[in-house]
Amino acid sequence: MSSDFSEADIIALVHENDTYPEQVWYTIAAFLFVVGCFQWGSRIHSKFARRRHYESDEETAATNDIQYKFSLRRIPLAIVNVYRVVAFRWTLEIGQSYTLNMAEVFVTVAYIALLLIYAFVNTTSVEGQKLDIIYWSNRIAMLASSQFPIVTALGTKNNIVSLVTGISYDRLNYIHRMMARTCFMLLWVHAAGEIVSLPSFQEMLSEPWLRAGITAMVAFSILIIVSLRPVRSDVYEVFFYVHFLGVLIFLVGGYYHTKGAYGSYWIWPSFVFWALDRFIRVVRLVVFNHSYFGFKSGSGTMDATTEMLSSDIIRLRLRRPPHFHWSPGQTAYLIMPSVSTLPFEAHPFTIASFDSSLLSTPKTEDQSGSGENDETQVLGSSAPFWKELVFLVNVHGGFTKKLKEVAATKGIVKVFVDGPYGPSADLGSYDTCVFVAGGSGISYTLPVFLSVIESVRKGKSSCKRVVFIWSIRGVGHVQWIEEALIKAVQLAPPSLTVSIRIFDTSSLSKVQSMEENCSPSTPTEKNGIPEQVVTRKTSSTSSMLFSLHGVKMESGRSDLDGLLKEEVSMASGSMSVSVCGSQSISRAVRHSLRFPVSGPSSILSGGPSVTLYVESFGYA
Repeated sequence: MSSDFSEADIIALVHENDTYPEQVWYTIAAFLFVVGCFQWGSRIHSKFARRRHYESDEETAATNDIQYKFSLRRIPLAIVNVYRVVAFRWTLEIGQSYTLNMAEVFVTVAYIALLLIYAFVNTTSVEGQKLDIIYWSNRIAMLASSQFPIVTALGTKNNIVSLVTGISYDRLNYIHRMMARTCFMLLWVHAAGEIVSLPSFQEMLSEPWLRAGITAMVAFSILIIVSLRPVRSDVYEVFFYVHFLGVLIFLVGGYYHTKGAYGSYWIWPSFVFWALDRFIRVVRLVVFNHSYFGFKSGSGTMDATTEMLSSDIIRLRLRRPPHFHWSPGQTAYLIMPSVSTLPFEAHPFTIASFDSSLLSTPKTEDQSGSGENDETQVLGSSAPFWKELVFLVNVHGGFTKKLKEVAATKGIVKVFVDGPYGPSADLGSYDTCVFVAGGSGISYTLPVFLSVIESVRKGKSSCKRVVFIWSIRGVGHVQWIEEALIKAVQLAPPSLTVSIRIFDTSSLSKVQSMEENCSPSTPTEKNGIPEQVVTRKTSSTSSMLFSLHGVKMESGRSDLDGLLKEEVSMASGSMSVSVCGSQSISRAVRHSLRFPVSGPSSILSGGPSVTLYVESFGYA
């Protein structure tokens, strides 16, 4: 440290502390603008591509069996697929649960490098001392403080970043955590610099601004520890409480700590963004649960029934409000005061039902006298998948464990719904759609699968083939959605080929015991290849499901690599793959769709352009 910190140093330090954080903001804003242009441009292109694809479908229908030849006109499409593979399917895998794609790695490295460059550039004092501690210690604190408005915004459900970029808040959650941890690192560097540079640090501990800073850093440190994935996933309630209190203490302490240095103007916008998000969520909560707040007679219209589907899966069902609509794959936050520790706890769950007007139409008598009507069906006990809000809840600890106690008695709970949130994949422009799920991952894949069938029936999609792959831990799990699958196959128009592959991964002894109660039905033939379809004697609906053309039950783990490569070899045009399951399932799908499957040679030779959608089980 320079012993004579001159007036020129002070002027330079104040100027850089004002301008450098602004320049960082300009850089981030420009990056977000570019990302937004690509995202919204991609969505607009998808809309037009669907229309053009559908209009030209009749002209190309007769040429589906023609093998494409090498074409240089497909170079732009090959470049797009190379980018998809490198950015989102090449991953950095740490252990069994941590996976970062290259896009996340790039953003992380670029963000850290950006802040470090601005922190240590031009840190030579007027006297010529390089890396003067007074320069970088104070500047690091200002840079970190300037990031908290955007860090706070990224942690909210309704934020301007999602509006600009077109990326939903749950996809941005990784960026929220990454930026917070980077700022945490910078603030500890600032703290170390202050301890070394201040001549009488211990004597200054009585200063209110220093105590506020220490309190803020203690709260921030605890918050960072509980935000680690093992804590978030195992004891979510602890993370929820500590996150709320820790952020509040940190921001208040940071505000008073930076007030004397005129840096508090970077802190107070965080409170505005947080309050705005809470206000929007409260309004949505009142609107969608108005009967509970005295705006409509008939209290209890949002009471939910619970039932245990298996030892670790709960099905939650509640009546859909007339004005509540959602898209397939979206989530909702559920507040259950009688179950949660605190009455305002909100837990996210994917909506497993499908908001459909076509599929919920009651059956009417066919005027021709045949007793059949192609456009209308009786839904039977599968009606909840179209007429109600349905959630499949994985039982862990804390909140879900308490909910399991209620479900064990088929109890009724009061539920407040906040949502819907999250993206919904637009698959209308794809020729082939593949869905891969593990266990309760069908909460995401089933509604999207049903939406594709509905879009084809309504003439909004020219999709020709839909494949549904589901891995379960017991044959009995089929009963969760079997009637919905039956209706889906029955509703599929002749132009759409539906293939349902269900894999039972339970122990061999259980499989053998089930096989004793099973009998093979008449083999069906698909694409000239006989298929042996297994049905269960104990369930009439299962017998109906497995007797349908294209439905197959197998024991053991699914060979996702072989299945996906087979589908790619059969597909032409465009192909989407949607996956929701464990880390191992997601990794297997990513690995299968790398090079050479989606490589330049495949695309240039007429292979399908493959788009991958990965949905995680939660936000941990």
